[in-house]
Amino acid sequence: MSVSELLIVGAGGFARETAHAVAALNAVRPAWRLLGFLDDDPLLRGRRVDGLPVLGGTDLAQSLTGAQVLVCVGNPRNYFARARIVERLALPADRYATIIHPSADVCADASIGPGTVLLAQAVLTAAVTVGAHVAVMPHAVLTHDVTIDDFATIASGVRFGGGSSVARGAYLGSGALIREQVEIGAWAQVGMGSVVLGDVPGGQVWVGNPARRLRDVEGLAAFGDSTSNGRLA
Repeated sequence: MSVSELLIVGAGGFARETAHAVAALNAVRPAWRLLGFLDDDPLLRGRRVDGLPVLGGTDLAQSLTGAQVLVCVGNPRNYFARARIVERLALPADRYATIIHPSADVCADASIGPGTVLLAQAVLTAAVTVGAHVAVMPHAVLTHDVTIDDFATIASGVRFGGGSSVARGAYLGSGALIREQVEIGAWAQVGMGSVVLGDVPGGQVWVGNPARRLRDVEGLAAFGDSTSNGRLA
């Protein structure tokens, strides 16, 4: 049985959760040899996090060519970081692993891109498309025909109505409810517990029940982003 080497970029909460998902997969069928974490924080070098070593900085992913990679960074204050690291590493798509926790319920016709992680109890019901480098946290529910673009973050307990979509890099906070056919724009942020009844423009923060615009996303301009095309420069 083939076992592949794996590196996780980042050593924070999402990275540790992903490591536990890898362990859960290996308990069912050994598939991965997790070498450890890569992190640019010099204070973490040589330390162990949840029993795994921090091997060095993120650029080691380029030289350790025999291992597959997952970039597991980002939080509500800097959810652009995952895209920035992926773009800087410039690795081919086949270097990236896709991790689906064994307790996730994923429909047979789902499409899931490289570098994406689905954590415990995530549900994808029918004809769901999830792009590359997407984080889907525990107990998120993606119902029929939902589309999630690259670099999006779907926090725990988010619920999507059928046919809704999330554009590149958007961040949806824990427990958000998204009405069917609603579109969340590129790099937008939806606050935790928000009830989204209409489209959310790119680059804006929406919160509340029903969700309304709070402000523009802070720090987006520093990344040279254009929400019209959804790309980070």
